[in-house]
Amino acid sequence: MSVRIIFIGTSHGVPEPNRRCSSTLIEVGEKRYFIDMGTQSIEELISRGMPVDSVKGVFVTHMHGDHTNGLISFIDLCTWYFKTADPLIMLPEINAVEVINSWLSATGSGPRTLRYEETKEGVCYDDGTLRVTAFRTKHNRCSYAYIVEAEGKAVMFSGDLAGPSKDFPETAVKTRLDLMVCEAAHFSALEYEPVFRSSDVGKVIINHYAPWNVPNIMKLAENLKDVVPVRMATDGLEIVL
Repeated sequence: MSVRIIFIGTSHGVPEPNRRCSSTLIEVGEKRYFIDMGTQSIEELISRGMPVDSVKGVFVTHMHGDHTNGLISFIDLCTWYFKTADPLIMLPEINAVEVINSWLSATGSGPRTLRYEETKEGVCYDDGTLRVTAFRTKHNRCSYAYIVEAEGKAVMFSGDLAGPSKDFPETAVKTRLDLMVCEAAHFSALEYEPVFRSSDVGKVIINHYAPWNVPNIMKLAENLKDVVPVRMATDGLEIVL
């Protein structure tokens, strides 16, 4: 069985004409999982004919709106319409649940409560299909990178970072990874070069990048062409591992 990574939203802090805000779907067999919901990810599921109750977990890297603005609509529809959906929603700050419930109450929704847990460092999720390990980063007061493992494959999602030399997870550099998905909205993508050169990784996808960084990403790819393939994510890109 393969692991499929679908990039739903790849933009930086605001949507662009052809790129929505951060959201990535992981598909393992008939189970699906999200890294962030910065856009209306539930609409993507419905458009693709994917059952909403096939979503088993949502893992939020941090609470900024460009990573969470689609979350309430997903939760809203799961509480009253898609009643067989039972995802575990992992939040860096569990007090966000109070805000979510207040919003649902204000809209008249919410006859049932979904499952929430606060993300902690280390293995934070394992349903026998997907195993998720969280690493604290310094992007904001409570932010995480994740390594997800399934079917013998391992993928790192950096989330937003303070910088590759400041909080790139050391474990990710020391671990054999099939794929690294790394942001480039807050610093030059060229800062990744020493990290990628010292990593054991099959391929790199630069995601959540600002337009000003595109030349740097292209230069990074050129510099590393004999080391590891580097490419930019676009909305709708699919990677099968």
